Amino acid sequence: MKAHLTRRYHFSASHRLHSEVMSPEENRATYGKCNNPHGHGHNYALEITVAGPVDAATGMVCNLVDLDGFVQQHVLARFQLQNLNTLPEFTRQVPTTENLCTIIYDVLHHGFAPARVEKVRLEETMMNAFEYAGAEPLRP
Repeated sequence: MKAHLTRRYHFSASHRLHSEVMSPEENRATYGKCNNPHGHGHNYALEITVAGPVDAATGMVCNLVDLDGFVQQHVLARFQLQNLNTLPEFTRQVPTTENLCTIIYDVLHHGFAPARVEKVRLEETMMNAFEYAGAEPLRP
């Protein structure tokens, strides 16, 4: 029997949306107020969904202590109160919430073993949330 578990976490970080391959005018037109040279911050809500068989002995998909510990060590400690623009992950890509969501998914997908990571959902504001469930081939 396969079941899903979704766990919610919170962290705060700042970023400036700015692409080095675009002119200052293109950046302002593309990112608007999010291109502010001083950046801006968000209080992110992160949802992680894992799935797997329900263990007959424990009755759980995975131990919440294991999931919480992994997320704390490898995600929250990495991004909490950070200026995303200064992190190595964003030296070649714009620190959009879409890109942050895919990075968090990859960290979990390649590191958390007790259950399969199904998707990551990252809420940036009350109006914006992004989800990533792994790479899919693009349709032509």
